[in-house]
Amino acid sequence: MAVISLLVGCAVGYLLRGSASTTPAPAQQAQQAPAGMGGMGGGMGMGQQQMPTPEQLKAMADKQAAPLLEQLKSKPNDPALLAQIGNMYYDAQQFPTAIDYYNKSLAANPKDANVRTDLGTSYFYSNQPDKALEELDKVLKDTPNHANALFDRGIVKWQAKMDAKGAVADWEQLLKTNPNWEGAEKVKMYIAQAQKHMNMKPGQKTDKPAM
Repeated sequence: MAVISLLVGCAVGYLLRGSASTTPAPAQQAQQAPAGMGGMGGGMGMGQQQMPTPEQLKAMADKQAAPLLEQLKSKPNDPALLAQIGNMYYDAQQFPTAIDYYNKSLAANPKDANVRTDLGTSYFYSNQPDKALEELDKVLKDTPNHANALFDRGIVKWQAKMDAKGAVADWEQLLKTNPNWEGAEKVKMYIAQAQKHMNMKPGQKTDKPAM
């Protein structure tokens, strides 16, 4: 299963999406923008790059989602279509909008582990770690060895709840049950980092994962 994350080069953050985009993410499109267009690959002079603003990312996501939103008029409860729109807004870092579409998708298909993982990571990026954990717990209750959910729950426990022990437990389960997972070496590095924080008190800052 393809995933989009910093683990494999996406600019959104540490966590993995549970599902894959069927079209290029707006941020990826920005990387390929011609010089002078203001994208991540846009020119501001030799050797300089300009990150797209949130407004630019939203505009790109709105444009990309427009055909699917038109389809949604005749299929308002199509879970796959709703999730695909959610993915577009997720990739554009428009997490509140992504949450809305993921919730609508799950209302039609509540057992979709990938979409629920996406919902959990969207809550994390919206500074709602408790809701993130709630959704990831649901995924792992039904699908105990879901690799992306285990990875993401570990990150949320470590970075948002200062629960290094819990994070390590999730990542060790990931490696045990998914030994050939493509991000295994990165997870091993995270385990080593988190183990250094085992005795930290709640509220203390941890080092962010080395990317």
